[in-house]
Amino acid sequence: MKREPNCRPFPGHTEEQWNDWRWQLKNSIHHPSQLGEGSYLFAHDIDDLNAVVEKYHMSVTPYYLSLVDKWNRRDPIALQCFPDVREIDPLAGGFEDPLDEERDIVVPGLIHRYSDRCLAMVTSRCATYCRHCDRKRRWGVDEEDASPASLDAMVAYVAKIPRIREVILSGGDPLMMGDDLLERLLASLTAIPHVEVIRIGSRTPVVLPMRITPELCRMLRRYRPLWFNTQFNHLCEITEESARACEMLVEEGIPVSNQSVLLKGVNDTPETMADLLYGLQRISVRPYYLFHCEPVKGATHFQTEISVGRAIMEKLWGTVSGLCIPRYVIDLPGGRGKRSLEPASCHADDERGPLLSS
Repeated sequence: MKREPNCRPFPGHTEEQWNDWRWQLKNSIHHPSQLGEGSYLFAHDIDDLNAVVEKYHMSVTPYYLSLVDKWNRRDPIALQCFPDVREIDPLAGGFEDPLDEERDIVVPGLIHRYSDRCLAMVTSRCATYCRHCDRKRRWGVDEEDASPASLDAMVAYVAKIPRIREVILSGGDPLMMGDDLLERLLASLTAIPHVEVIRIGSRTPVVLPMRITPELCRMLRRYRPLWFNTQFNHLCEITEESARACEMLVEEGIPVSNQSVLLKGVNDTPETMADLLYGLQRISVRPYYLFHCEPVKGATHFQTEISVGRAIMEKLWGTVSGLCIPRYVIDLPGGRGKRSLEPASCHADDERGPLLSS
C-alpha cells in the first residue's frame, strides 16, 4: 500500500498554502530541534546531531516530513532525510567526489564526461537534501541558482561543441529555479541546432510534488523532446500527490523515468524493491536504473554489498513483469561510464565493486 500523509506539520495552514510549493520551501525544516520531542531522532544526543547538521545541513519540506512515521526507527522516509551521526564518523571512509566530476568541469557548473552529452549543474539548491546524495561536497557552498552569466557560459560551450546532442539539467534540483529562468535556459539550449534532446533530473515529484504545476508542465511541453528523470526509492514515496505530479508531466507528452539508488535499510530486499517497481508502473513511471550506492563521504552507511543487489535482481527477474525491471548499474569515475551489475554480466573483482577495489 502506498503511504498517505500521517499528519501535516504547522497546524493552522490553509489548503492553498499547503499546495503552494513556495510556501513549502519557506516552511521547510532545517534543524533536528524543529522536529519535536516525539521524533526518534532524540534517541541520539542532540549535540551529535548538531555536529552532523553543521557539516551536512538539513532541509525537509513539510510535505515530505508528513510522510514520516516518527515512531519507526527504520522508517524509509526518515532514513533518507534525517541526519545520522554515521555521516561524520571519521572511520566511515568514502570519497568527496566519487565520480571525479570536478575533473570534468569545462566551464563553471558544466560537466562534460561523455562525448555526445553533458550535464549542467544549474543550481546548488534542493527542496529536500537526501542523506545519500553523491554531491554532498557541494552542500552549503553558494546555495543559489546559477547566475544568468553562468548559464550563458554553459550555453556558449554547448553551442561550440557540435558532437553534444543531449544536455542534462541537474544540480541541486533544476526545478528550484523559477519558471522564467528555467524557460530562458531551455529556449537557449533548444535554439542550438545540434542539441536534439534535453533531460531534466529532479526529485521534486517525490519531495515537493506541488512544484509540478500546470503552468510548468505547459512550459516544458514547448521544449520537447524533453525527458524527465526522477528518484523514487520506496513505495512509501508514492502518494496521490506524487502520482498526480508524474501524471501531469505524462499528460503533456513528457516521458517520466525513475532512477532509484540501492540503499541499505531502505529498499535492499526483493520484496521492497518489487513493491516500488509495481507502484511505479501503476503511475506510468518507467523504472530505468537501479544505481549501486556510491562510496560518498558522509553516506557510506547506505552502501550494500554488490551481492545484495545481484540477489535482488535475480529474484525480480523471476517474479516481476519485464516492464518493471530496471538496469542495475554502478557509475564509474574517470568517464568510464555505467557498468552493468546484473548477475549474468557483473565481473567485479571485489565484493564491494570495482570502484572500491581500484
